[in-house]
Amino acid sequence: MTGPATVDWAALREEARAAMSRAYAPYSGYPVGVAALVDDGRTVTGCNVENASYGISLCAECGLVSQLQNTGGGRLTHFTCVDGNGDVLVPCGRCRQLLYEFGGPHLLLETPAGIVPLSAMLPQPFGPDHLTT
Repeated sequence: MTGPATVDWAALREEARAAMSRAYAPYSGYPVGVAALVDDGRTVTGCNVENASYGISLCAECGLVSQLQNTGGGRLTHFTCVDGNGDVLVPCGRCRQLLYEFGGPHLLLETPAGIVPLSAMLPQPFGPDHLTT
C-alpha cells in the first residue's frame, strides 16, 4: 500500500473536482465529488445524484464504490471528497460505512485536518467480520 507522503493528493483532489462538476444536485445546490485510489493502481470517482424524493438521493461515495465494483473490485487505499467550491470535506456517516466495507480501517482519508485513517473517523465500526459465524 502506498503511504500518504507518496500519494499525489492534489492530483486525486483534481479527479474529485472533475467528478463534482458532473454532479446532479438541483435540489440542494450542493454538488459533491469524490476520488479514491485502488490497491491495483486504478483511480475511481463518483458524484452525488439527487432525486426529487430526497431520501433516495445517492451520495458521491455510492457512485465511487459502484465504479470500483464495476471495474474489477479491489480495495480502496486513499480517498478524498470535495464540495462545490473544490474544498475538502469529510464523508457523512453512511458513507463512512461504505468506505469501511471497501477500504477498511487503514483507508487513508484527506480531511480538512489532514490525512487520517478511516479508523479515526469511524471508531468501533460494524463490518463484514461481524456477519461471519
